[in-house]
Amino acid sequence: MVFTTPTLTDIEVRVHEKIDQLREKLSYSVSSRKWIGLLSRVSRAKAIQGSNSIEGYNVTVEDALAAVDGEEPPDASSETWTALVGYRNAMTYVLQLADDRHFGYSPDLIRSLHYMMANYDLAKHPGRWRPGPIFVQNEATGERVYEGPDVELVPGLIDELMTELNSANSHPVMVRAAMAHLNLVMIHPFSDGNGRMARCLQSLVLAREGILAPEFSSIEEYLGRNQREYYDVLADIGQGRWHPARDATNWVRFCLTAHYRQAVTVLRRSREFGRMCSAVDELLAQFKLPARTFYALADTTQGFRLVNSRYRAIAEISQNLASRDLAQLCQLGLVEAHGERRGRFYTASAITKDIRAKTREPRVPIPDPFDAPADDDVSVSARGRFA
Repeated sequence: MVFTTPTLTDIEVRVHEKIDQLREKLSYSVSSRKWIGLLSRVSRAKAIQGSNSIEGYNVTVEDALAAVDGEEPPDASSETWTALVGYRNAMTYVLQLADDRHFGYSPDLIRSLHYMMANYDLAKHPGRWRPGPIFVQNEATGERVYEGPDVELVPGLIDELMTELNSANSHPVMVRAAMAHLNLVMIHPFSDGNGRMARCLQSLVLAREGILAPEFSSIEEYLGRNQREYYDVLADIGQGRWHPARDATNWVRFCLTAHYRQAVTVLRRSREFGRMCSAVDELLAQFKLPARTFYALADTTQGFRLVNSRYRAIAEISQNLASRDLAQLCQLGLVEAHGERRGRFYTASAITKDIRAKTREPRVPIPDPFDAPADDDVSVSARGRFA
């Protein structure tokens, strides 16, 4: 027996409807825009950063962007980088599976995704069920906070979960994804990487829906920013051991809240991104710059550090041409250079910092959708997480 999906009350249904409305707005906002690929890239990077930071990896946005772009990391340690690349590979496969008409959930798929994530350390049995018991400890206190089900139960529980995911049901996709996450993390089928795998599976279930690009549906960025609440609700549901008969309503509510707040955040980000890109286009016209330099200015204007290799990867140009472009942008005062030779990187100048400041929206708290009235306007609410 695995955790069963709780019956949704009227308030959960209303919150789900709110999220659907936000996602429709976001779908319209990002449709047919030339910069959608850049926004998608940033969203993927923030999801990778969020999921890996939960596991204790010190990941910057630049590290995650480098992983997305297939470039060398600017800051990450060797272990962190291999974890990032593994997670990127698994999530890239998830994106490939989003519209695969031959798709089906299976234990082999779960094991394969785990191998992609964890194959940098064979001692962690990548792609194999754990060989024995497993315990989760509070790293700060050393206290044992969770014990996974008996190892002999793992294959059967995974089979049951896969059967449930392959079965047609009337539950909303965000709820199905939340329950897939909960069950996998509670089964704890692997020696390591169970949290990342559970979040990856949740993103896969969302991706298969196909209404909105997977990188805009993921809540991994939100989970990374709200780790304490994430751990607390899992601890409340688990109560220290495998208890699949427990009510999972609080977990479903937590995930719906995460979807709501993440959707508000990404919708705000898309508006800002559109205004910023329009301002960058005006700079290109003013200085008669080639269209490809848009990519360099878009990255630095957002506050990211840019290196030659990343610019030439996203602009698809040679190293020499990238160097000439970046030198020209420096001469015009549109970017600032730091360091020498291989350590050289570029940041926003006063001109592009001003663009960023003028195109950013005020950060206002996002309400808890379960507390807010049905017609609540998140732009004026004084409660909840910031967008």
